[in-house]
Amino acid sequence: MSTIPPPITLLLRGREDFAVTFAAMRAYTDQRTIMSEDQLWIVEHDPVFTLGLAADPSHVLDAHGIAVVQTDRGGEVTYHGPGQVVIYLLLDLRRKQRQGLIREFVQKIEQAVIATLAAYNLSGERHAGAPGIYLSDGPWAGAKIAALGLKVRASGCTYHGVSLNVAMDLAPFSYINPCGYANMACVDMNTLGVSPTLPEVQMTLANQLQSLLK
Repeated sequence: MSTIPPPITLLLRGREDFAVTFAAMRAYTDQRTIMSEDQLWIVEHDPVFTLGLAADPSHVLDAHGIAVVQTDRGGEVTYHGPGQVVIYLLLDLRRKQRQGLIREFVQKIEQAVIATLAAYNLSGERHAGAPGIYLSDGPWAGAKIAALGLKVRASGCTYHGVSLNVAMDLAPFSYINPCGYANMACVDMNTLGVSPTLPEVQMTLANQLQSLLK
């Protein structure tokens, strides 16, 4: 019997309520074996605020009727909504090609976002101590355009993932302290004058993740 693990596969879930995706990620991870497929789940969510395990609920300043969901990922509060690429990483870090520090794994995810932005002539950068990707130049320098939050189980299996703002209603970001930071500016690609379709950016980011995390 072959012990070569299958490659990372893409699963297009369309537009889906966050609670449905969250339950499905946990269920898939619960039943995984060492030979289970690694998957990237590509999804677009209805408006929702999600809280990480260490999140302070007071960072939701006024939900304006948007659902607030407690999750088991790392990090603080973030917003998901229509016009945003969300990719969940259901991966097994025990596999030889991925063994190493979690920080290295996170850096590869961040690099995939930076490379995706570069494909549209946008410059992104990391900020120390503040996971995610931020604009590095122009009038929106310092604004956050992508968020990242993961769950890594003791088994080495991951879920949750990364979101990239493409063409959104940005108002809900002002209803929270994004990632716990007051007055943090958030931006999307459309505001920066770049207007690719959501499916196009979904596949660009997914391909970058596949390449860097294979």
